[in-house]
Amino acid sequence: MQLTQYTPGYRKVNSGLPSLFDEFFTPFFNQEALVKPASRKALAVDIYENDGKIVIEAEIPGIAKEDLRVDVKGRLLTLGGERKDEKEIKDENVYRRERSVGKFERTFTLPFEVKEEQVTASYNNGILTLEISKPEEQQVKQIKIN
Repeated sequence: MQLTQYTPGYRKVNSGLPSLFDEFFTPFFNQEALVKPASRKALAVDIYENDGKIVIEAEIPGIAKEDLRVDVKGRLLTLGGERKDEKEIKDENVYRRERSVGKFERTFTLPFEVKEEQVTASYNNGILTLEISKPEEQQVKQIKIN
């Protein structure tokens, strides 16, 4: 049994490789091929350090803060939630549907153990911002030179 990687928008030919025709014309005729399926559901984040804190900014538009959750356990921080479908649209009336609904979750491993009291969370204009205070032993300390 031979395993081949599935690539949306490509037809397979006898060799198991995408045809030259598909590679060249797919971007012009199949706009779905331009958007990676994983990118539609992925939770886009920026993670950086600022003033002794790890800051995580997650882009989660269109979700009420009551439908979001932040869990911490040891070095793991999990962001999750549920995007609900506000109205039902019958499939025969749909031309294109790219916005996903349902539950989502993403877990990050931090360089230190996190306690609940170290994390502050705010949600504004579709951006969830978490500030995680680094433990004292993780803080950079300046040494005075004699």
